[in-house]
Amino acid sequence: MKELIAYILQFGNLNKQQIDLIERNITEEELKKDEYFSEAGSIPKQVAFIVEGVIRGCYYNNKGEEITRCFISENSLTVDYVNFEANTASSEYLQACTDCKLIVFSKQNWEALSDTIVGWDNLKNKMVQKCMYEKSRNGPVISQDATTRYLAFLENHPSLANRVPLAYIASYLGVTQQSLSRIRKNIR
Repeated sequence: MKELIAYILQFGNLNKQQIDLIERNITEEELKKDEYFSEAGSIPKQVAFIVEGVIRGCYYNNKGEEITRCFISENSLTVDYVNFEANTASSEYLQACTDCKLIVFSKQNWEALSDTIVGWDNLKNKMVQKCMYEKSRNGPVISQDATTRYLAFLENHPSLANRVPLAYIASYLGVTQQSLSRIRKNIR
């Protein structure tokens, strides 16, 4: 709980009553490895703050191949915000790469805070901007060779290399798992 409050306070100030209200509007949940926080074809109904663990955003391309688009780890929000706000079905999955501990806001509670906390919309907008930036930043540059992409991944996500299955990292980098194994062997 304190991790979430510290995260929110990066974006603005809250008094004790406002913090108590936020704490009454959240639930703590666990997501086991490989379980989905949200799924393609469904309307996202929750926003989560990751206390512990890693979630990946993924989708299936037109060839039916699973593509990992991003990794989201501790002290970050996770949500398919565009579809959450628009109340439309998502085209991507948010799946646990590891066992996760989450602090979750239902859509109703997330929105209700706007009615009761002065300035919540401003805080919310800043948190969502950071969330969306983190989901889009540091993606692999496909014009780079695979080794360069992997080294950039290690630089941008140093804690993930040994926590996330190689298949997900390979998918994120746009290489086969065999190629990734070769690259890892060559740079040791």
